[in-house]
Amino acid sequence: MSKRIVVAISGASGAIYGLRLLQMLHQQQVHCDLIVSPSGWLTIDQELPGQRQAILDLAAEHHAFRNIGASIASGSFAHDGMVIAPCSMKTLAAIAHGFADNLMTRAADVTLKERRRLILLARETPLHLVHLRNMATVTEMGGIVFPPLPAFYHRPESIDDLVSHSCAHVMELLGLSPTDRPRWQGLNNQGQDSS
Repeated sequence: MSKRIVVAISGASGAIYGLRLLQMLHQQQVHCDLIVSPSGWLTIDQELPGQRQAILDLAAEHHAFRNIGASIASGSFAHDGMVIAPCSMKTLAAIAHGFADNLMTRAADVTLKERRRLILLARETPLHLVHLRNMATVTEMGGIVFPPLPAFYHRPESIDDLVSHSCAHVMELLGLSPTDRPRWQGLNNQGQDSS
């Protein structure tokens, strides 16, 4: 039986992370339940013009943002994890304080209470104290705060290389095995201290 993952896209910049993650999950035939906030759609239209239908087509099911009666709003709904990519500071704050007034934050809330994996690709910089405290609170609750900071050891040649590398890491945190994640192989001997 294939895994079932809840994917949410909030209104932070970085909608490409949500799209790429959906593509990677689709390639592995993972059943995706999708939630996109109204601000998420605005950001998608700004950053990924013309991609609304492509995003919807990658999901097995699309749930309305305000439909807190949806299946994924219940702790009895069985799934293998939830990712919010990208996750705005507003969404992070709501999750940290149990403010489950829409389907995205409600689904995250029940994911935490049922002790399932919740991964938040938090997008903001610089961070002030409330951002940091909210991140600490979510971490203490069992969530994973995953700012999609790029790695450079694999010598990326494009934005897609950077995005894919972060999304492959998320896939592994969900217990999936991406085939295209470059691995750290250790430093070469050039320039190392010989002493």
